[in-house]
Amino acid sequence: MQINSLPRYPLAHLPTPLEEMPALTRQLAGPKLLIKRDDQTGLALGGNKTRKLEFLLGDALAKGADTLITLGAVQSNHCRQTAAAAAKAGLRCELILNGKRPDLANGNLLLNEILGANLHWIDRSQRAAKLKELDAQLHAQGRKPYLIPVGGSNGVGATGYVVAMQELVAQLKATGRHVDHLLFGSSSGGTQAGIVLGARVAGFTGQLHGLSIDKNDPEHFEYETEVAQIANDCAAYIGSPVRVSRDDIKMVYGYKGEGYGVVGDLERDAIRLLARSEGIVLDPVYAGRAFGGLVDLIRKGTFKQDETVLFWHTGGAPALFAYAAELL
Repeated sequence: MQINSLPRYPLAHLPTPLEEMPALTRQLAGPKLLIKRDDQTGLALGGNKTRKLEFLLGDALAKGADTLITLGAVQSNHCRQTAAAAAKAGLRCELILNGKRPDLANGNLLLNEILGANLHWIDRSQRAAKLKELDAQLHAQGRKPYLIPVGGSNGVGATGYVVAMQELVAQLKATGRHVDHLLFGSSSGGTQAGIVLGARVAGFTGQLHGLSIDKNDPEHFEYETEVAQIANDCAAYIGSPVRVSRDDIKMVYGYKGEGYGVVGDLERDAIRLLARSEGIVLDPVYAGRAFGGLVDLIRKGTFKQDETVLFWHTGGAPALFAYAAELL
């Protein structure tokens, strides 16, 4: 492999903590629970996208880019971290956001403004057209834009989670811990692709469970195919002979609720449970839903009591403040 020779721009505070959750383990009377704290990556209040952005920004700079373009929802954690990465590297940042500008900028949106990103508001159906228009405008201005896909989810970005799995395996070895199951939220696919590939590369033997936070259709395996393709693009990028099939992508469905970004009892209860048992804060869109799914699976007896389950916290706490009414 050639990970160490790939362009990379340091952004994250690594390694992120690996912590036990003894109070919650006792309260749920289930398996032993651990948590990987990627909410602590540091960049503009942290999150999982920072790991991806180290390699995406490295690639952008290697190609002479002076502007980053990416897309997302109003409260996109990825957009907030991209804006911060651009600011740190001295680049311009253009964010294409779904919807209309709200009267009050809060949560991630407030941070986007503070970080100096230029915001473009669209209907989601206009994404492709707006991206093409903005790219042309920037080139006409003599700029060199670099497009980062939604969630930073491509082969370059997924490299961050190959490295993360190497980091995790080293932490487990150093502390003498063993993990039977690893569960994390999955949406745009890059984090899961990197984790699946990274598990193979690093020799992690636990079962991997990606909990879908925005899909409820496991029938056609389209998402699994997309994640496998990102993983294989990543393998080619890092020079690994490992290849992944859609059968290697294990998804947990059934927790979409009322839809993406719609907070329900699952998220409310999960956020309160972890906060009041371990003092750890979850976001309401990604980690809150994924953790709520994990708690439900534990209560259904999915995992054996003598097993160890690791939850990968992907961050996103700034979005909490935009959902105050729904959470209270």
